[in-house]
Amino acid sequence: MELTSCLPIWKELTPTQQQRLSAAAVDRHLPKGTTIHRGSLDCTGLLLVQSGQLRAYILSGDGREITIYRLIDGDVCLFSAACVLRDIQFEVSIEAEKDTQVWVIPPEVYRELTEESVIAANYTSELLASRFSEVMWLLEQILWRSFDKRLAEFLLQESALEESPALSITHERIALHLGTAREVVTRMLRYFQSEGLVKLSRGCVELTAPKRLAQLALPD
Repeated sequence: MELTSCLPIWKELTPTQQQRLSAAAVDRHLPKGTTIHRGSLDCTGLLLVQSGQLRAYILSGDGREITIYRLIDGDVCLFSAACVLRDIQFEVSIEAEKDTQVWVIPPEVYRELTEESVIAANYTSELLASRFSEVMWLLEQILWRSFDKRLAEFLLQESALEESPALSITHERIALHLGTAREVVTRMLRYFQSEGLVKLSRGCVELTAPKRLAQLALPD
C-alpha cells in the first residue's frame, strides 16, 4: 500500500510537506512475533499499517499483558510516537501478530509536521481521542462485564478477523489478550465446550455455535 493511501490527511498537506514525509518514511517488514515498540523505552515513530496485523498492549507490574486494540490494513498507530505528544506518557507495547508491512514516519518528522500544520495537529488530536476512547471502553469491560461475556466477544472478534470459525490460538495467548490467567481461560473454554459453544483441540478453538456466543456476549 502506498504511503499516500495510508495517511488519511495526505491530500490536505502541502506539496512540501508531502515531499518531506515521502523522503523520511521507511518501508519496514515485521515478521510475526516482532515487538516493534516497548512503551516509554522507545519512540519508534508513527506507524502506518500497509498489510498484516499489529497488537497494542499494556503490561502490568507482575508481567501480565492485556490487549487494548488491534491495527490492520490502513490503520495508524500514534502511541508508538508518544514522545511527540507533550505531557502524555502511555506505556503501550506493539507487536506483530502476523507478518506485517508498515510505513514508519520518524517522530521528529511527524512532530515538525504537527507544529506547522493545523490539519496534522487536529488529526493527531482526533486519533488520540479515539484511542483513549478504546482504552476507556476496555476498562469498562474489565470492571463491569463478566468474564464469560468478554471471552465470548473475544472469540467472535477473532473469528471475524480470521474469517474462520476455527481459531489457531492457545489458551495462554487468549489470556494475554484478556489480561487474565491461563487457568481462568481454560476453565471457561471447557465450560463453553460442555455447553456446545466451542470445540477444543490442541492449539485450536473452533466456534460451533456462533449465534449462541453472540447472544452470550450481549450486554445484560
